[in-house]
Amino acid sequence: MFGRWQAFARDEHGRVTAFVVLITTACLLFAGLVLDGGLALAAKTKAIGHAQEAARAGAQELDLAAYRASGDARLHPSAAQAAARRYLSAVGATGTVTADATTVRVHIDAQQRTHILGLIGLGEIAVSADGQAHPDQGTFGGAG
Repeated sequence: MFGRWQAFARDEHGRVTAFVVLITTACLLFAGLVLDGGLALAAKTKAIGHAQEAARAGAQELDLAAYRASGDARLHPSAAQAAARRYLSAVGATGTVTADATTVRVHIDAQQRTHILGLIGLGEIAVSADGQAHPDQGTFGGAG
């Protein structure tokens, strides 16, 4: 009986295969984290840019009557929301837009499809971004 145990302990058939499977799996998971994580980071950066640009587009919609009456740059909230939504639609993004007399706020939720991590059941990574803008009244300086 002791001889069989020694023969079994010296027999290495199949042990290397298990090691290779584990190392390959670990390498694939690491590659998935690097590739899909990088793509998710790029998608978040893109969403931040879209949110900020949409907010800037909305912040251009001034309430001209209030500006002419008082000289204060205030927003026309419904026009600001519409302009921000038009920008989001033009770039193919979806989000929520809110505006008041001083600020336009945009929130975007997006999904980034995974390439490698989908093999373990993680098909998408959620990303979100926020942007806000307000009308800025410049100063006039003359060289005179």
